[in-house]
Amino acid sequence: MEAIELICKHILAHRTTVPKPLFVALQGPQGSGKSYLSGLVQETLSASPNNLRIVVISIDDLYLPHGDLISLASSHPNNPLWQGRGQPGTHDVELGIRVLNALKHGISVEIPRFDKSLFNGEGDRLPMDGSGTIVSQPPLVDIVILEGWCVGFQAISSDDLYRRWNGIWKEEREKLSLTEDKVGKKIDVENVNEKLKGYAPLWTFFDIFVQASTPPPSTSESQHSIIYEWRLEQERYMKEQNGGRGMSDAAVKSFVDRYIPGYVFFGDSSPLSVDQGQKTLGRTLTLYLDAMRNVTTSSTS
Repeated sequence: MEAIELICKHILAHRTTVPKPLFVALQGPQGSGKSYLSGLVQETLSASPNNLRIVVISIDDLYLPHGDLISLASSHPNNPLWQGRGQPGTHDVELGIRVLNALKHGISVEIPRFDKSLFNGEGDRLPMDGSGTIVSQPPLVDIVILEGWCVGFQAISSDDLYRRWNGIWKEEREKLSLTEDKVGKKIDVENVNEKLKGYAPLWTFFDIFVQASTPPPSTSESQHSIIYEWRLEQERYMKEQNGGRGMSDAAVKSFVDRYIPGYVFFGDSSPLSVDQGQKTLGRTLTLYLDAMRNVTTSSTS
């Protein structure tokens, strides 16, 4: 079954189990096609016979304004993970909570927008002055999808961070030839972990979770190697369409390098609250992708 069919089936199975709107968290690594899939879900379920009102938000549009990103970077000059947008700590969580809260309670709201082309690619948030997409309510929307590479990432304990730092992270650094100047020291990951604690209120909105997972690696390569290929493919395609504007191949590698700690330390967590226990059973759909982004297997848990 295609990814779009599996996701739509998962959403429809849970749509009537909670009051409107149903909140869907969709997580996948860079280049996995999560933005494309989110748009396709919106297109499919808004058409007959379902005719649902669907709002799609990218966590990328919750990035801090350019000035705040610069302030974060300058206040942590030795932390490469915050020398640009991407990692937890670079998003405006309070803005996200306000937008989701409005959608939940039937209040009209403008969806935030972040233009990545501004400031020579550093990006900036566009004004929320009515020029963007405004979701008018009532009537209530049926489904809200938040998609992003770190959607659902949870902070981990100090002991778990220590174990990963000396275990799987050490292995991944060696396999991917990552150096501290690219991916930071242990204190830098600890700082990101601390920021992640503030994301927990954002995840409480979500009823179901969809996760796109990378294909299993060979014993000698990193499970994250495919992300570099996917992201490079995306960049090259974009440059073909816009006359060559974009990152060089080397710049893409450096860009992805900065994200890898997030996958290793936090990528196996879920936005669904562990406090809910049995209530979350069957609410997580995991799609296992091959190198061509086709679904090889799927599971619910």
